[in-house]
Amino acid sequence: MRALEPELRQGLRALGLALEDAQVSALLDYLALIQKWTKVYNLTAVRDPSEMLTHHVLDSLAVLTPLRQQLQALQQEGRLVADAPLSLLDVGSGAGLPGVVIAICCPQVQVHCVDTVAKKAAFIQQVAVSLKLANLRGIHARVESLTQQYTVVSSRAFASLLDFTNWSAQALSAQGVWMGMKGKLPEQEMAALPAGVQVFHVEHLQVPGLQAERCIVWMRKRPEGADAVPAA
Repeated sequence: MRALEPELRQGLRALGLALEDAQVSALLDYLALIQKWTKVYNLTAVRDPSEMLTHHVLDSLAVLTPLRQQLQALQQEGRLVADAPLSLLDVGSGAGLPGVVIAICCPQVQVHCVDTVAKKAAFIQQVAVSLKLANLRGIHARVESLTQQYTVVSSRAFASLLDFTNWSAQALSAQGVWMGMKGKLPEQEMAALPAGVQVFHVEHLQVPGLQAERCIVWMRKRPEGADAVPAA
C-alpha cells in the first residue's frame, strides 16, 4: 500500500486537509488491513487497491472538513456540554467507513462503529489494536439496542434517511446531529422524513478522482412545537 502514498497525499491536498505523517501512514496501514481481511471475509466488493483508496478512503476523508465545521458550530452555539467528550457512532459501518478514517484523523473524537455482522465488528476491533487507536471501538449489535448517546450519528450507504434516523434516534443526543452520507441528493428520502427530524443543511462533496455525485444530509431532532426550516 505504500505505493499509494503519493496518490493519497495528492488527494489530501485537493481536499485541503493537513494530516501528520503518522496519520497518513495509519490510513495506508488501514487500507492494507482491509485488503488482507477482504480476501477471507469479503468486507468490501472493491478489491483494486487504487479503487479502494478513491472509493473508500478519499470518499471518507471528504467528510472531515464538514464534520469539523459542524462540531465547531455545535460548540459555538452552546449545544454541547462544556468539556464533554465528542463522540460519533458510525451505523452499519462495515469495514469502518467512514468511522475508522474519522478515528485516525480526529483523535479527539470517540468513534464507535456498530454493525450487525460479527466479523465486521471484529475487524474494527482488530484495526483499533493494530493501529493503536484508543478512540476506536467496534460493536456487534443492532443500532436500536444501543443505550449510549452520541454527538454525531453517521451512516454511509446504510439505509434510507427515514430508516437511519428511526433506528438510531435513541443513540443521538438531544443536541446532536445526524450525518447521512449519500450519492445523488436524496430528495424523496428527505421528503419522507417525519416532522420530528429537521434537515438543516445539505453539503455537496467533491471527492478527488471520483466522478460521481456525493453529499451529506445533516439532520437534527426538531424541538416540539418548532416550525420546519428549509435546508440551507
